[in-house]
Amino acid sequence: MSVIAPEAVHNVLGQTTQPTLAAFDSLKAGSPAPFWLFRGVAAAWCLDPDRIDLRLMTVSENATFRLSLDGRAIGAVRVSQPGYAGGADAIVSELTWIQALREALAEVDIIEPVPSPRGPYLAIVKDNSGTGWMCVSTRYVDGRPLEDLRDPAQHYRIIGRWTALFHQQARAWTLPRGFRRFTWDIDDMVGPSCRWGRWETVARLPDSELALLTRAQELALTLLEDLPKNSETWGLIHADLRPANVLVAGDKLTVIDFDDSGFSYYLYDYAAALTLVEHHSYAPAMATEWMAGYQEVTPLSSKEILHASALSMVRRLQGLGWTGGHREDALPDGLFAEQLPGTVEVARHFLKSPTWLLD
Repeated sequence: MSVIAPEAVHNVLGQTTQPTLAAFDSLKAGSPAPFWLFRGVAAAWCLDPDRIDLRLMTVSENATFRLSLDGRAIGAVRVSQPGYAGGADAIVSELTWIQALREALAEVDIIEPVPSPRGPYLAIVKDNSGTGWMCVSTRYVDGRPLEDLRDPAQHYRIIGRWTALFHQQARAWTLPRGFRRFTWDIDDMVGPSCRWGRWETVARLPDSELALLTRAQELALTLLEDLPKNSETWGLIHADLRPANVLVAGDKLTVIDFDDSGFSYYLYDYAAALTLVEHHSYAPAMATEWMAGYQEVTPLSSKEILHASALSMVRRLQGLGWTGGHREDALPDGLFAEQLPGTVEVARHFLKSPTWLLD
């Protein structure tokens, strides 16, 4: 797999100030990309600027644009949020793992990175101030995200199975030299040093409901105290196989968006699969189907299922913190506003029975 060497990227970025995704605040879904980005993408992938169109799809952890040629969608271009993944070597590592999964798992459909004609998968595009932005392109996948379906649960047996296959590959794979991805440890999820922001700063709630969320977190963390961290429980995971990151076209599913992939408890992928929708009526069916699919490959004990359920509560609180630093249009209509009351509902269920989604 041909990629730019991380040290080469550091040499060409030439940044004097740290850019942020605020550069795209004026854009809405469907807006044309800034000209500097349009021009840079055309140059990096040797595309005729008179034949292409580049329009915003979404801004979340990164900014993603749909790339069209002669009016036909051919790819997606991801503009990385500076500092989020950990630098160029972390993005190279992400692409390396995607390639390894594609080679190892014939039954799983996974997004395909597109190299430039000159070879590298990672391109540096400079804005009008000369600041470099790291960009990757993936081949366009026909379909719509599962989050657009009224009920995505019917697809989650497959997703659970695929997740277990990902974990099998990760346990057996020897990491390439220099491989680097961030971690999703408990302190990265909740608490003072969490990556997405503390849920406590977002939760504008009556004292009774704030106390309820606090009790739910305390119970979840207590249940996780005996979760070991070893080669069987901890490794490289996708970390975000929620409905937004699986595309469906007919009977075909495709896994996309590995930008949150990193090292964590393997069972955290169960929690991630339910992200932001645990309060919906279809969530118990999603959870049940995911577990059934996963255990077709890797059986789980009752203790492991309890750990997975506790991680799901932590992830729900983590997701609430996420809303404090993201645009409302990063989620489907209405879902952003549901997060605070929905988290209170989830916490109530969890305190009654930690495995409530699977009961």
